[in-house]
Amino acid sequence: MTLQKISAVLATECDALKFASPVAAVYNPFMYAAQPYKLYLKRWGAAPKKVIFLGMNPGPWGMAQTGVPFGEVSIVRDWLGIEAPVGKPPLEHPKRPIEGFGCTKSEVSGRRLWGLFRDQFGEPEKFFREHFVANYCPLVFMNASGANITPDKLPAGEAAPLFRICDRALADTITLLEPQWVIGIGGFAEKRIKIVQQCYFNDSGGGGKQKKSGKNPRHFSTARILHPSPANPKANTGWDSEVITTLAELGIWQG
Repeated sequence: MTLQKISAVLATECDALKFASPVAAVYNPFMYAAQPYKLYLKRWGAAPKKVIFLGMNPGPWGMAQTGVPFGEVSIVRDWLGIEAPVGKPPLEHPKRPIEGFGCTKSEVSGRRLWGLFRDQFGEPEKFFREHFVANYCPLVFMNASGANITPDKLPAGEAAPLFRICDRALADTITLLEPQWVIGIGGFAEKRIKIVQQCYFNDSGGGGKQKKSGKNPRHFSTARILHPSPANPKANTGWDSEVITTLAELGIWQG
């Protein structure tokens, strides 16, 4: 299994799901922005990794435009060195146009997250030597007005099949990259990591995929960092320093 194969299966299975009102449009960047995402995996996805940072799902001006998790356009192009053609989703919401690397709007969450990594490591090679950034769910959900609908706000009947698919993809990613830490970027991501850890990697229960295959469960630690979204009031003052402190206290980074 490779990251390319994991993401291809995830994209195809998620693309087959149906969502009712209030969801009015669904974007799957793994489909229409596959070229830059494949470059991201090829260039920066080599196993193993010490730390996986996991977000919830793409933002409208980040990964939705570039195919890269938290993919603020200027940082993806200028720091990660990735730029490639981006297509269009089958149904494009007029208030959330896909302009690819021509998008002039800034994804604040991505600018903060990747900006922190750039400031701490200087060169992307140094960051990706031990770290990787992924999203739990590859889909963007919007209502009729274009407002974002996060996966945790979906009805249970729609969320359950989506989460089963995403849980399995996360378990496969962890198995491949063999991290010591999987860090949720925000509470939702941390919750899904813990569920996957229990179902797929716990010695005492779950009967997950890795146990059925005969592999030894992979042991890793979980934690959470503050989500960088401007919708989170705590993130709008001193977000960088709080995250650095959290990672230092966990022993992941030096303070």
